[in-house]
Amino acid sequence: MSVPSHAGGELVTEKRQLVAFLEAGAKPADQWRIGTEHEKFPFRRSGHGPIPYDGRDGIRALLDGLKKFGWVGVHEGETLIGLSQGGSNVSLEPGGQVELSGAPRDSIHETHFETTEHLRQLREIGGPLGIGMLGIGFHPTLRREDAHWMPKGRYTIMRTYMQKRGKLGHDMMLRTCTIQANLDFGSEADMVKKFRVSLALQPIATALFANSPFTEGKPNGFLTRRAHVWTDTDPDRTGDLPFVFEEGFGFERYVDYALDVPMYFVMRDGRYVDVSGQSFRAFTEGRLPGLPGERPTLTDWADHLTTIFPEVRLKRFLETRGADDGPAGHITALPALWGGIFYDGTALDAAWDMVRGWSREDRAALKAEVPLRALAAAIGGRRVREIAREMLAISRAGLKDRGRKDFHGTDETHFLDPLDRIVETGRTRAEELLALYHGAWRGSIDPVFEECAY
Repeated sequence: MSVPSHAGGELVTEKRQLVAFLEAGAKPADQWRIGTEHEKFPFRRSGHGPIPYDGRDGIRALLDGLKKFGWVGVHEGETLIGLSQGGSNVSLEPGGQVELSGAPRDSIHETHFETTEHLRQLREIGGPLGIGMLGIGFHPTLRREDAHWMPKGRYTIMRTYMQKRGKLGHDMMLRTCTIQANLDFGSEADMVKKFRVSLALQPIATALFANSPFTEGKPNGFLTRRAHVWTDTDPDRTGDLPFVFEEGFGFERYVDYALDVPMYFVMRDGRYVDVSGQSFRAFTEGRLPGLPGERPTLTDWADHLTTIFPEVRLKRFLETRGADDGPAGHITALPALWGGIFYDGTALDAAWDMVRGWSREDRAALKAEVPLRALAAAIGGRRVREIAREMLAISRAGLKDRGRKDFHGTDETHFLDPLDRIVETGRTRAEELLALYHGAWRGSIDPVFEECAY
């Protein structure tokens, strides 16, 4: 999740300001960038247990150690909760998951360098502390009651509120890790098309990245348990947003949706004010029970947008969410997959032609089936594996046309190779891990901490 912002910015007096806030994200194509976010589970190398925040070998010590690489501390009061450097942030998820929110990059080559360096830094600092990092979508052994909650004010509020909205909210907070790609749009029409394409294809990406088949040391019956968790987290702020496919959808329609998503908090004087369950729409009218008579700023609006968790999220860019964390090659494969589709007009048109006939019911059925069956799921009489092959071909052509090359003259297409192998074998990372569990591992989960460690 994001590092905290601070109250400020323009006072909101009308809805048009909120629409304009999103509109301001539109950029000419030569300014489009790709941002990548990825989370990892820290674990104790000895015994594989979770890592507490405090202590000489805890999470805070890890963050402090990373400062040697030029990172600057981000604090909540006196508590170190993250790091910042050159447009990138390292932050903590509720259960101590370490997230890198990378800076917007011109190419996947730059993302690859950023990711490789981040993981190297974690190994260098984490090694002497006895801390390893695990790349998987759902923690394979951790019980909820054994997790260490991180000392961030927003998580205290969310922890309480989540219990009122779904059965799996705490699992989402404590036991999941994801990869996310953030991409730009050129206009409202461009945003709408990209939003629709990415929402429709998100379950295909989820299937390709399926990598969470274990819970508390045993197979859990899913190929992506992480994706299933989101089905019972909070219905007010999750899902695939069917209204995006309705005629007339645009920035204002998304604003209307976000205005009625219940809030979690408002930042005031460096502290989180609990307004959970209250309406941002009421806030704009000065009727917020938690802050009577007060009206929001655009910073409050920006904060609120980060607490909405659909499959694809609109801010001043589009966030494609829904991929399990996995091997380092998957971290760069996700932005490559979406970048190839989003940033080439022919590729985007081809992707839209592929999904435009899918009905709301088709999409819902696919979303429900993918966590269990991944590539074997189907929509419109076609297997996800077949659709994934076509999606990858479209993306590869888009990346080739983009022509972003490294110093060796190599374009970005090779970053899709890990996904091509999954499609060709028909086996997701989750299925490979299950085969190891039932075979070479002889029913022991312990080897996963070597197999999936960075």
